[in-house]
Amino acid sequence: MRLTVNGERREADVWGGTSLLTLLRDDFHLLGTKNACEQGECGSCSVWLDGEMVCACLVLAAQAHGRDVRTVEGMAAPESMHPVQRAFIDAGAVQCGFCTPGLVVAVADLLQRDLRPSDAVIREQLSGNLCRCTGYQKILDAVHLAASRTQQGGAGRPAPPGDTPLGDPTSRQDSQ
Repeated sequence: MRLTVNGERREADVWGGTSLLTLLRDDFHLLGTKNACEQGECGSCSVWLDGEMVCACLVLAAQAHGRDVRTVEGMAAPESMHPVQRAFIDAGAVQCGFCTPGLVVAVADLLQRDLRPSDAVIREQLSGNLCRCTGYQKILDAVHLAASRTQQGGAGRPAPPGDTPLGDPTSRQDSQ
């Protein structure tokens, strides 16, 4: 099968029952996409398939043939982090790190559509992502920080890495 992963054309020979998650981790060694529940319940394996966020554990690798896959590794430029990744660090929203890639993908997905999400909208977007370490408040803070920085960056999508203004991680811009 042939597909594009993080902008790079890739080929693989896969068994028909292989999941996209297994292909990404075992064949392409993209370990940011985490293997947790294998039932689409935790969000740790979230990726974009042709721009649509999906749980890679629920998608057969063969379904990605000829398509575009973007993982958490494909979000940042080689020399800098994506604004959402930076905001998670600055807001202290990263603990063990296992759920973080899926949360980062889900937040970036949300901010591509809504740069002023309310807490209720954020909670709904992240409802498919489980974190066993945090109380979620720092994750909400990270979303608001990333949204604020993205708004400062101008465009309707997260600002390109390196162009993101660094702000005070304790300030947040609520949208109501």
